[in-house]
Amino acid sequence: MISQQLIISGVGGQGILFITRLLAETAIAKGVPVLTSETHGMAQRGGIVISHLKVGAFSSPLVRPGHADGLIALKPGNVQIHRSFLRPDGWIAANAGGSLSPGEHEEAATIDADTIAMQLGNPQAVNLIVLGRALAMGRLFCTPDEVDRAVRQRLQGKPPLLEEALAALAAGTGAVR
Repeated sequence: MISQQLIISGVGGQGILFITRLLAETAIAKGVPVLTSETHGMAQRGGIVISHLKVGAFSSPLVRPGHADGLIALKPGNVQIHRSFLRPDGWIAANAGGSLSPGEHEEAATIDADTIAMQLGNPQAVNLIVLGRALAMGRLFCTPDEVDRAVRQRLQGKPPLLEEALAALAAGTGAVR
């Protein structure tokens, strides 16, 4: 059975809860149990938002420090803040350009999602670009195609939003659209 614990981190307004829901819906579509929890008290003021996602047979939704398989960071500075959640062999997918220095045992993949989002004409696309980068690492419990299906399901009936979302996800995975 699939078993994975993830931390998704950013600031209010970046779409942390949206990509958490996408990943949860992807797990549900695969028939795998999923738990989520998030803290977003200061989200309205651009404060830090952190989402916990557990896929598999877990009884508590919170990821304990030192137990996360992966960290998806939408804001570069949040890697340092939430790195303590990672296992020694954990991985990071981050919006960091070239500014991230990985720890001793971490696999880190960065992408300049802010610049790519501006090139796409969609500054709000940072979340899906970084999620795409995480998917391209091949360490998530799901594939890019499975998340693509979740995006299509969630945004059906909203063609302009759907096309923007799919373009952002493809930009993160490196796929050509």
